[in-house]
This record gives sequence, C-alpha cells and structure tokens, in this order.
Amino acid sequence: MMTMSPEQAARRRTFRRRRWTVGIIAVVVIALIAAAAFVVTTYVDANNGIHRSTIANQGPAQNTGESNILIMGLDSRVDENGNPFPQAIYDQIHAEDASVGGYNTNVLMLIHIPAGGGKAVAISIPRDDYVDFPGSPDGVDKGKIKEAYGDAMDASMKKLTAKGVAQADAYQQSRAAARQSTISTVSAFLGGVRIDHFVEVTMAAFYEVAQAVQPVTVCLNHATADTFSGADFPAGVQELNAAQAMAFVRQRRDTTSSSFDMTDLDRTRRQQAFMVSLAVKLKQASTFTDFGKLQKLIDVAKKDVALDDKLDLLSFAQQAQSLAGGNISFVTLPIDHFDTIDGQSVNVVDVEAIRAQVKDLLNPPTPTAAPSASPSSSPSSSSSSSGSSGSTGSAAPATPNPVYTDSSSPLQSGTVPCVN
Repeated sequence: MMTMSPEQAARRRTFRRRRWTVGIIAVVVIALIAAAAFVVTTYVDANNGIHRSTIANQGPAQNTGESNILIMGLDSRVDENGNPFPQAIYDQIHAEDASVGGYNTNVLMLIHIPAGGGKAVAISIPRDDYVDFPGSPDGVDKGKIKEAYGDAMDASMKKLTAKGVAQADAYQQSRAAARQSTISTVSAFLGGVRIDHFVEVTMAAFYEVAQAVQPVTVCLNHATADTFSGADFPAGVQELNAAQAMAFVRQRRDTTSSSFDMTDLDRTRRQQAFMVSLAVKLKQASTFTDFGKLQKLIDVAKKDVALDDKLDLLSFAQQAQSLAGGNISFVTLPIDHFDTIDGQSVNVVDVEAIRAQVKDLLNPPTPTAAPSASPSSSPSSSSSSSGSSGSTGSAAPATPNPVYTDSSSPLQSGTVPCVN
C-alpha cells in the first residue's frame, strides 16, 4: 500500500473535521422529480438548470429496464459552483463556515430499481469502509471509501491548475473527475456492479428541502441528546423542524448519562428512517400541488444537486412516486471489525461476503408473500411533547410504527419507523 505524504495526511485531517451528513438525498431527488412530473414548466426549468456531468458506466450490461443509481451526499460547505452557503444556513446546521469540511461522500447509497415495477432496494455503504481505490487518485491506492471523491478532485485540480485552466472551469472539471472516481470505486468494491446514473447532493440541500416541507414525523426508541450535533430528543413519535432534522440525521453519539451506546451505523439507520419519514410526509401533504414549494425545491436543485447527463427526470418521476409510496427497502452493508490504519479509524470489511450479499440483493427470488415488518409495538409517544427542547410536538400515527433495534435488519418503507 502506498503511504500518504504529509501534505495528503494534513488534507485528510482537515477533511475529517466535524463529519456532517446529508441523510435525505434520495428523497430530495424524489421530491424534485415528482415535482417535475406535476408541473411541466417547472420540470423544464429544472432540467435546464441542474448541473450535469458525463460518466462512464461501470460494470456489465443489465436486464432491460433495470437501473442502478448511486446517491452521493457531500460534507462540503459550498454549493455546486463552489460558492459559500448563506450564513443563515451555517448557523442553523452548526456548520461554521465554508472553510470547514472537505469533499468526503459521507453518504453513499446504491438504489437498485428492478424492471417491471418490482420492489426497489437501497444499499447503504458505511462511509469508513476501507477499500481499494482504482487508479490511485492523488497517489493513494487504499483508504476510506468516502475519500475517493476528495482525492480525485484534489489530483485533478492540481493538474488543471498547472496547465493554466481557468479556476471556475478547473473546479467543475475536477468535480466531474471526483464523481467518476467515486463511481469506479463503488462499482469495484461491490464486485463490478453496473452504475447507470448518479445523484450528488450538498449539505444545504438537506436543510432547505426539510425547511420547505417541515415538520416531519420521526420515531425514536430511546430518549437521547448529543452536545456535538445539538440533538435533544425524547423517546417516541415526534415532529421535527428543519434544524432538528439536521441534528437527527447527523447524531452519532449519546452524551447523556444513559447506557445507550450509539454508533455511526445507527446514524446510517437514522438517515434511512428519515428518508422514509419524509417520503410519508411528501405523499400525505400537498407539496406536489403547491407551486411555491415546488419552485423552492427546484431552486435548491439548481444550487445543490448534480446529475449525470443521461438521467431523464420525467422518466424517473414515475419510479420516484412509487418509491415514495413505500416500494423500497433499505439495507446497510455489514462491517467485520474496526481498526486503525495510517492513524485513521476504519471499517474492515469482508469484501467477498459483501459482494455475495449485493448480488443476492440485486437478483432476488420471485417473492411469494409481502415481507413482514419488524415488531410493530412502538415506544410511547407520550413523552414527545415534554421534557426536551428537541421536539416541536407529537403526531399520533395511523398505524403502529415498526421498531428497528439494530442496523442490520432491512428497513421497510411506507410507515414511519422507530429507530435508535
């Protein structure tokens, strides 16, 4: 393995400062695309304004009608043009300013949409999985999977700057190179899985979309608080505003005196749960018939979303509406053990086992019955309106909330789930 130079190590330390996440990305896309399906003029506006880049599809051809979409959520504090967010957003999400953070893909999720309207599956890849980097971007051939983007972007910027390419052009070309590097890395890690499309979302997209549709109902198995993220939530069903939603999806530790031991994998499950909760809200609310909200979502997309140049928004709109209706399950890839390599805490994984699991997930047997949910008893929601500044109210669910107590079981969409 090639050893990192001091400069690379320093850059990575900078990138690791305050690890933030974008837990809502797939549903952001659902909202934007479903909006386009309802309002043609808005669709044209979005299609002309969203950043696009060409990718080389990875992996062998698939069955006709199937599609694999890689969702990438960046921890960068800038928009798709490299411009800072408004200061009000930094204040709300406790992100300091544009100088903090880097270009790690803190969220990586492969969404497989089968042919013929079958149930889709979203595969979450833990961000700290230690993997091979095809092409050794920036001279590094192994590292955390989230770092493939930043390494490739840094290497590209150095080359283009040395050639005298204008800064704005070099920046956009380097973002495109970073996307391709991430796609190649994920495809190779999963055993050569073909990746047809990508969706890239920055931090601000999460906050602004959550702000447009707030409040969103979530459910927690435990009361929990975290001084780092600002999370402060009771157990049970509760409604969150946009700022609380950000704390909900980025919390990865509990700083109370309770015995609850929260991990980064619980945060991944939080991301999945929030996506399901938001999809439920979007389906029930009037979001797709409110032109003002639709336009706000499209404006967010122009600043904070990038797509590949072959992803057709209207074609995907029909699939997205089905996903919002509950036709998708979420799986997190397993970790073998934790270790420290080159001074970094990493996830060591069984690559062959992961590839076998992914193969099974992408090629499931013909279902004979609907999958059963996890235990349907949910934590009491009576505490959701008292004893905490983290809840703005409570919502009584129409049906029991399925309970998920670990991150290994598949999470089914369609109903607000209770998670750690």
